Amino acid sequence: MSTLDLTTLTLPSAAVTADPLPPLRSVGDLHTAVGADGIDAEMATNLAYGRVRSVLPYLPQSHYSRELTDTDHRVAVLANARLRATFLLGWGGRLWSLVDLATGRELLYANQALQPGNLALRDAWFAGGVEWNLGTTGHHPLTCEPLHAARITLPDGSPGLRLWEFERLRELVVQIDAWLPETTDQLAVMITVSNVHAYDVPVYWWSNIAVPQTPGGRVLAPADAAYRFDYSRTLRRVPMPVDEGVDRSYPARSSHAVDYFFDLEQQQRPWIAAVDADGYGLVQSSSARLRGRKLFVWGTGPGGRHWQQWLSPRGGEYAEIQAGLARTQLEHLPLPAGERWSWLETYGPLQLDPRETHGPWHAAVSAVTTELAGRAPRFDRQVDTGLAVRDQPITERLQRASGWGALEIRRRLATGKSWPDLGGSPFESDDLGPEQQPWLDLLDGRPVPWDGQPPGSYQTAPGWRRLLEHVDGPYADLQRGVARWAAGDRLGAVDAWEQSLRGRSSAIGWRNVAVAFALDDHERALSAYREARSLDPTLLSVIIEQLELLITLERWSIVLAEIDTLPHAQRREPRIAWCEALAAVAVKDVDRAAEILEPGLELPQLREGAGQLGRLWRDYRALLVGQAAAATEQLPYEYDFSMRADDQRAEDQRDDDQPSITNELS
Repeated sequence: MSTLDLTTLTLPSAAVTADPLPPLRSVGDLHTAVGADGIDAEMATNLAYGRVRSVLPYLPQSHYSRELTDTDHRVAVLANARLRATFLLGWGGRLWSLVDLATGRELLYANQALQPGNLALRDAWFAGGVEWNLGTTGHHPLTCEPLHAARITLPDGSPGLRLWEFERLRELVVQIDAWLPETTDQLAVMITVSNVHAYDVPVYWWSNIAVPQTPGGRVLAPADAAYRFDYSRTLRRVPMPVDEGVDRSYPARSSHAVDYFFDLEQQQRPWIAAVDADGYGLVQSSSARLRGRKLFVWGTGPGGRHWQQWLSPRGGEYAEIQAGLARTQLEHLPLPAGERWSWLETYGPLQLDPRETHGPWHAAVSAVTTELAGRAPRFDRQVDTGLAVRDQPITERLQRASGWGALEIRRRLATGKSWPDLGGSPFESDDLGPEQQPWLDLLDGRPVPWDGQPPGSYQTAPGWRRLLEHVDGPYADLQRGVARWAAGDRLGAVDAWEQSLRGRSSAIGWRNVAVAFALDDHERALSAYREARSLDPTLLSVIIEQLELLITLERWSIVLAEIDTLPHAQRREPRIAWCEALAAVAVKDVDRAAEILEPGLELPQLREGAGQLGRLWRDYRALLVGQAAAATEQLPYEYDFSMRADDQRAEDQRDDDQPSITNELS
């Protein structure tokens, strides 16, 4: 029989904490403004559907460093005679490791460190394993959060692992059931996404699978074409596997970062596989519901190699093979009112003759298809098992996560609304904690005691927004403003924040007003930032936002003067050091810029695709050696994060309209 155990995994890790400021500015996601070439009507509809203005109600997870400390992580381990699967319970339930016990080999890319980088919707993201993505385009809001976890019992008496949570951006319930059938070498994972509303909700799901990138490794999928997407921001249909004269099914042959979304023919069991030079590797397959498949590579150029090292500081390279509901990650699908979608995914080893897997494309694809066809009866049995246990009550709680699901049930009951019977995903009163207490007070009509500090949470969904319109007090006014802002009501948001400030002057209230007026009344915004800083000079993000606005206005001397007033610890914070170096170069203060740039400026929160560091270095060098000479110099490795297939200068130009180095790009 298979086993399920709780234990700890020690990894060098950087801690992640949330920024206390609500994310009012637009999400800095490169997928939000794309061109398209060769797409059909269905894809065009899906591309235009389901966009979000921000990641509210979530707070950004933008506080972390590049200092790693050995940290014990709670993990659940499923094992049978053939496989051992390890799940990081505190980090999105990520499937971190999948070991083939027959060979002793790791099938996934199991990173030797947990180093966050600014790649997710909320900023922090880390590489490795299989990440479960629900919500909207980009790495999802719960990727660095714990999930509820429990033991379940399968019909044959063997154990399974259940993970679940209430996702607040879309207000969907996600449930992940994983088990290892006895004597088989395929991990079974049943995903269920439930729409708990009486209306359609945009849904997005991708399972992001990191696999080792080896010199002779190849990725296979049953498709003759793909939709290519790269940092040119154009989605284009291209032939596969050969694109622009290169066989792109070999990840190590792509020089720059690129996505290939395979244009699979609709079939009962879509799949994707990654094999090494010997024909050995991982195969992932699924029910037909999970239609999309993708290959992502960082590329072998300097920028791609740097990103690999940035996310894997203890060594290692990876590519991603992915599986999603739509054909591309730029699309959303409508999940009908009250419906639940379930599908089975399997993960396991694949060993084929390397002469087949590395032969002609169609022959290699056919070899995998034939191998999976022989496993079809077993796959069908696991689909039946997953559906049979989907609504089965849990056997034993292993971990409690957030209380947001329990709070949503409480809100609905208080307003005469119902909650569907999701017996497999229990949200209980014991889940409620300090984060939910202010919202319980509001539900019960009690005043919320507030000392003016930034709230620990926000609610922006329609149900909460309606409730906030009927409660009074400075705290409720502040929250009402954020909810209105999330709904696109800028003027109404400012009215609410100003009402809050009349009741209690707060740094967070003034900051929110500053963001609102930064769009078109710069002086009023700067005045509001000054008020915020006078009330709480410790809010690092307020300082950074104020400096970024001054940079946008090219008030370089004021930027430097503001930085001169800061305590040493704040001044050396990397994002503030970046602002100082940028302003110093602008005013041609070479010595001041050199103090920061010559030792090497490292920005933990550097955004994927950002070219500002390279541009800043070139501008600095131009002061020393002249513009022409600087343009011909090779970028130092520590400043080269170039992601495009053309040169760094073109990428620098693309970033001219992106003054922020952080996740919130103006």
